[in-house]
Amino acid sequence: MFAGQKLPNVTFRTRVRDDSIEGPNPFRWQDMTTADYFEGKRVVLFSLPGAFTPTCSTYQLPGFENGFGDFAAEGIDAIYCMSVNDSFVMNKWAEAQGIKNVGVIPDGSGEFTRKVGMLVDKDNLGFGMRSWRYAAVIDNGVVEAFFEEPGRDDNHPEDPYGESAPENVLSYLKNKVDTVAA
Repeated sequence: MFAGQKLPNVTFRTRVRDDSIEGPNPFRWQDMTTADYFEGKRVVLFSLPGAFTPTCSTYQLPGFENGFGDFAAEGIDAIYCMSVNDSFVMNKWAEAQGIKNVGVIPDGSGEFTRKVGMLVDKDNLGFGMRSWRYAAVIDNGVVEAFFEEPGRDDNHPEDPYGESAPENVLSYLKNKVDTVAA
């Protein structure tokens, strides 16, 4: 993915709460498209190797969640977390993390991740195909800025984290606003 790139059209299979459904699992399937998430707004998208994994659960997701107000102050309408996990896993992870401000996008088949060139093999960890860690500022479906962790490669022995950290993305937004204002 790179600045200026338009996001690919993908349909994501999500599960949403539906109070008209009784029982222990009151959710229904709802297809959401790239346009549903990104059209007509300025958002931060970050993607990571997997829900419930250490760096993702300890730093990246909580950092974006807790910093939501700072991002909104810099003109961000929404923050989305994507992973090559299904909707059941993404919803349970968001629930377990107490997430209120960050939306989760399940890329269960890895279609979006593959189309933006970020799908990597993580068989060395028993994960299979997953997303390389990255973040992006997206304005009306077009990548404004892109933050990729170094070393993208299949079966990378490490999980680098820093470029896609919320603090780094927020720094870009603050510097961009300061540059525009000057």
